[in-house]
Formats: sequence, structure tokens, C-alpha cells
Amino acid sequence: MPLQNRVTPTGDIIATPHRGMFTGNRGIIHDPATRTLTRRWASPAWLICVCEFRGRRRKVMGTRSWTELFFLDEATAFAAGHRPCFFCRRDDAIRFRAAWEQANGAKNIRARDIDAVLHRERLDRGNKRLHPLPMPLNELPDGAMVQAGDESYLIVQGRPLQWSMAGYRKAGNAIDSAMLLTPPSMLRALSRGYRPVLHPSASQ
Repeated sequence: MPLQNRVTPTGDIIATPHRGMFTGNRGIIHDPATRTLTRRWASPAWLICVCEFRGRRRKVMGTRSWTELFFLDEATAFAAGHRPCFFCRRDDAIRFRAAWEQANGAKNIRARDIDAVLHRERLDRGNKRLHPLPMPLNELPDGAMVQAGDESYLIVQGRPLQWSMAGYRKAGNAIDSAMLLTPPSMLRALSRGYRPVLHPSASQ
């Protein structure tokens, strides 16, 4: 049986055999004896990490250490409210911080300060916070994600692609009343040039 460790764009953590392109964590949120979740987060530092780093291997949820979560791609992780890790993805994290600072009028900001902003933007009394669109859907930067009804969509070159656990597909219908999933401060960083890694199915 698959473990409950796959993160959706709405920040929910579900069980599925699909793994995705990235791992990450929200602190220690599982019981290693049962390998089940005990809460949704334990820290405001929600990270995006690489699945392979210097040949290290971990048994998923096997120890009392950070809980391994998995994302389809970086855009999905952004939508859920995670940011690049400064340890295993240092170059990407530095690029992200530079774009985030430029976009949000900050200088020499620390990772924990970004985390504090993101924590406010991603949660609304424990639930996923949705935001009004700051611009028309087709003007959103590549990598932004929105929610319409029960479906999540990635924006690429002004076009919406419907998200699924296995990848993206063309949206079948017009999208009405969409709300922004990607935290606003991250969206501004995307507008300033940070390009998240997208699943290959996004290139259709």
C-alpha cells in the first residue's frame, strides 16, 4: 500500500503510487512505528528537495526524522506553499531568494523570514488559503497554479493545463471563477524571472 506522502497543489497530503520529481518536508509529521501521518506540518519551513543527493538513501518515514513528502513538480510544490531547500538545492534556492527579494521589495532576507510570509499566505485557519487573481488568467507567469471548483490548473504560456497525480493534460473547458493557489509573494517571484521545474507533461 502506498504511504500518505504525496502533496497536491492545494497542500493536501494523499496516498498514491505516483512519486513525482521532487521530495521535501514540513518537519517531522509522522509516526515511524506505523509510518502514518500524525499532523499536516510541524514547522513553518516547508521545503522542496531533490530526490537524490550525494548518494544518500533513506527509508521513507522509517525513522524519527523529517517526513519525506513528494511533489509532481516544483510548480505543484510552490502552489502548496513550499520553497527550495538551501541545503540540497542551494543554487536554486539562491536564485529563488534573489527573485523573491526583488519582487517583494526586500534585501538580505533570511530563509526563516520568507517562511513566515509564506506561512501566512498558504494557510487560512489551518486550511489552504486561496487568493484572488491579481491579473487575468492568461497573463499569469509560467508556473503559477490556480483552483477552479475541485480542479487545479498550471499556467504555461497563458494556457491552463489540468493537474493530476500523474501529470498535466489540456483543460477541456473554459475556466471560470479561478482563485490563485500559488502564494502571492511566490507569484511575484515568478513574474521576476524564477522558473520552476515543470513535469514533462507540461510541454504538450
